[in-house]
Amino acid sequence: MVRRVLQLFYKEVRGLHQAAYILAMFAFGSQMLALIRDRMLAHTFGAGAELDLYYAAFRIPDLLFVLFASVLSVYVLLPFVSKATRDEDAKAGAHILSQMYTLFVIVYILVAVFVAVIAPYVLPKMFPGFAGEDLNTLVLLTRILLLQPFFLGLSSLAGVVTQLSHRFVLYAISPLIYNLGIIIGVIVFYPWLGLYGLAVGVVIGAGGHLFIQLPFLANNQWRFSLVSNISSQAIIKVMSVALPRALTLSINQILLLVFASFASVMTIGSVSVFQFAYNVQSVPLAIIGMSYSVAAFPVLADLLSRNKLEEFSLHVTTALRHIIFWSVPIVALVIVLRAQIIRVLLGSGSFNWDDTRLTAAVLAIFIISLVAQAAILLLVRAFYAGGRTLVPLLITLIGVSCSVISSWLLWNSYQNIPSFQTSIDSIGRLSEVAGTEVLVLPIGFTIGMLVQFFLMLIVFSKTFSVSMRFLYRQLFQSIAAATVGGITAYVTLAFVVSGINQETFIGIFLQGFIAGLFGLVGIGLSYAAVGSIELREMYKAFHTKIFKTDVIAPQQDVL
Repeated sequence: MVRRVLQLFYKEVRGLHQAAYILAMFAFGSQMLALIRDRMLAHTFGAGAELDLYYAAFRIPDLLFVLFASVLSVYVLLPFVSKATRDEDAKAGAHILSQMYTLFVIVYILVAVFVAVIAPYVLPKMFPGFAGEDLNTLVLLTRILLLQPFFLGLSSLAGVVTQLSHRFVLYAISPLIYNLGIIIGVIVFYPWLGLYGLAVGVVIGAGGHLFIQLPFLANNQWRFSLVSNISSQAIIKVMSVALPRALTLSINQILLLVFASFASVMTIGSVSVFQFAYNVQSVPLAIIGMSYSVAAFPVLADLLSRNKLEEFSLHVTTALRHIIFWSVPIVALVIVLRAQIIRVLLGSGSFNWDDTRLTAAVLAIFIISLVAQAAILLLVRAFYAGGRTLVPLLITLIGVSCSVISSWLLWNSYQNIPSFQTSIDSIGRLSEVAGTEVLVLPIGFTIGMLVQFFLMLIVFSKTFSVSMRFLYRQLFQSIAAATVGGITAYVTLAFVVSGINQETFIGIFLQGFIAGLFGLVGIGLSYAAVGSIELREMYKAFHTKIFKTDVIAPQQDVL
């Protein structure tokens, strides 16, 4: 049994659905550990000032991470290294990695030192809600967390080698190590160092993300090291591909930074509530959107390189159909079961019932954009496969601008129009809960994601001449299944499991689990009743003995 599991880790998946489901298992494991991490943070701090500082301190380091790690990404460097190896030898491929390694170390150290120096002057303007001792804590936390992008950037570079060598399990378990480090920070270092102990745990996790790959890297033919001869021509070629991608990722991080800035001047705990809900909605996004987009990318790039446009269109539309197939019903179930989900995942210790209700309302708004977010991940990679990196950048810029503008307008309306505030409270069923102004942020986020999705779908359809008529059938079937599943779950909550004790963890878990299970049965029966093609394709994917296929580990990034 153990041998079969090890063989599974070291093999390669060819089929789209088999690859997507295997990748989903990797993503599921990582996301479950992330939820354990968040539950421990919620239990220890609740949605309060300390956790607001902790999450705000991540914003600049995370922005630096996506800027640098996207340049060092497998998707950027692997084609260059593969070509150099194919045209010359492995030493030529290793030299490309060594040049990027040298450049990254020099540039990142300079940037990190600069950010650490100016942090006391920049952070008060970025997060006006923090002052005095809180601001000093934020500055020191940010400085400690600047080590995180350094380790994760090097890990991305090491990931090129492990995937070139088909040792995918090493990269697949790295995100697990990262989250484990944060958990150690909560358990071990927080009682000793206070809030700074959490930052130490993050750095340990990021270091583990890298160090687990180093033993294999040490004796590999593509191992890299510091070099003195850097070819400007080679760097320019890499940057021409990487820069638009890095900017696209950084724009999304800037959006989160702006939202954290908004939340810092709202009710205490708003940053934490926003981040908790965002993390929870990222679980189905990672399992569905990332899995299909990562599984599809190598195939799409290969098909376009051979000018097989019909097969390219078929793969994109197939992946889109399955994303909608999974995502729409999940939206309905999460909206119905939002309180149970948040209470089970986060509701203990200092995280009280008001925190639960507010976070659940934010989650319900976030999850509306799940289909759009998952489809965007796929469409962006389809553009990348065709070498069109500028289009996603421009569309992302438009979508993020819509998110920021709409959030700002909604926030001003909330502050100045009492009837609007009452409406927001009513929508979230939060009339007696403080801090409901945070709801304007996920509303703005959702508006921006929907704009981005529709624009990207239109441009993609015209650029690659791909018909999107299939969306009507798929949306109709998925909305019908989601409606049945949502109603079934709601009725189960109201009439079947309403008597279960909701004051205990087991009671809330059983209530949500039973209602969710009935909802899933309703969804499955609905899909079967309308003759869903996707249901048959899913059955075939599992029926072909998925656990005997090979696997490619996912790259840890967003786009």
